[in-house]
Amino acid sequence: MTSTAGNSYTLIPNQKYRRSNRRSRQHCNVLDTDSQSLSALGYFKTLPLEIFQMVLNYLSVKDISMLSMVSKTVSNRLINYISTPSGNRRLLLQDFHNLELPGKREGSYILEHYKSLGLLLKRCTLLLPTKDRLKYIHKILSEVSCFKLNGCPSPLHCLGLQCYGVFLQILTAGWDELECHRVFNFLCELSNLPRKVKTVVSSKPGNARKLELRIRLYCRSVLLNHWIHRSDSAFWLTRILKPWPMVNQARLLYIIFGPVSSLDGHVVWQKMIEGPTDETSLKGLAEAIKLLYDAEAREWTADDVISLVDELSVIPREWLVENNARLLILSGNNICFTFMASKAVNGRAIELARLMVFLALVCEKDLYCMDWTVKMMQKVCKVFGTPGERNNFLQCVENTFAHMVMDMLQAVLSGDRDEEDSSFLNLFHLVNAQANFHKEILYLTMRSNSDTI
Repeated sequence: MTSTAGNSYTLIPNQKYRRSNRRSRQHCNVLDTDSQSLSALGYFKTLPLEIFQMVLNYLSVKDISMLSMVSKTVSNRLINYISTPSGNRRLLLQDFHNLELPGKREGSYILEHYKSLGLLLKRCTLLLPTKDRLKYIHKILSEVSCFKLNGCPSPLHCLGLQCYGVFLQILTAGWDELECHRVFNFLCELSNLPRKVKTVVSSKPGNARKLELRIRLYCRSVLLNHWIHRSDSAFWLTRILKPWPMVNQARLLYIIFGPVSSLDGHVVWQKMIEGPTDETSLKGLAEAIKLLYDAEAREWTADDVISLVDELSVIPREWLVENNARLLILSGNNICFTFMASKAVNGRAIELARLMVFLALVCEKDLYCMDWTVKMMQKVCKVFGTPGERNNFLQCVENTFAHMVMDMLQAVLSGDRDEEDSSFLNLFHLVNAQANFHKEILYLTMRSNSDTI
């Protein structure tokens, strides 16, 4: 028993030794972790945090962005620096209204700065989930009033939203669609965009002029203007439009891309119904329609886009046919043909004939080749199911030319002329359009006859 007791007694120190050995190993592991953390800082480990942040003040934003990729430890220190008052002052430039900085091209300096800042925050938050990245970035940018939809008192003379847009474009470049959906939802929540859009599309056009302007600037500057690839632009435009019924989509499209006043930037709702307009007023709408019609805009069918064009042409009331024809020409051959073919299929020969005459008139006025109009008419004629329907359409085209010439001639003979003498000028363009239209038909007929001889 003595021997057994002795053996039990002698084992106790060994057990204690093993425990103390584990503690020492744990202590060593802590020291190793600390040393690894310090070694991840490289030469910066010898600097106090205050001196490290002073060094950052001498680096450009691009250099700080490169530094953030050295290690996770450095990146964390940079995140802390960005959140400090000195980091905020250094990085969040807010000179958005001084568009002519000394020695810099107008506005380019601050836009480039926010591109670099977007890359910096993209790299610093690389390991965070999308939701946490967005929350952190919002925390950093939330104090910049010009980044908000209603934040700037002078939005037409402010680069704030543009800077926010280039920042987001760099930040989200390469993200998949699911992440970009989250970004859009996050922005909608911050700006209350859906409620504001509902207000303007439910009101009488022009009743909420200031809000229409704010929505236009926010959508274009923050969400649409800075993308390089058309597929990205189509994605963001789809996010803006798709939540709404078709009639509201058309209203919203006009608010974002329609003509605006050169004096105050507000949307001009009467532009398309008061008189013929120019290409400049329609170019934005035409580009948006082409964007949605592209194969890259996977959520839109051809029927969707044609229905949208149809709805657009009656906002706020039915457009002048000349303006509708000009929009179709600017939208491209495929959209123009699809729109006209839909009328042919639905038996709307008189509307189609009138549109065809105005296509010829716009080609004459805007110096496009008249043979394009004739070739378009040829393609449309093939859509009609029977020769009788086709012949009826061609007869309607000739009748429309005759009626329009008589109406314009009557206006000239009535003597009611304005300063620009527009009645006579319109008659002049229409007669020339008719002559050139039929000339191209004769050329086409003669070439066909010579080929058969």
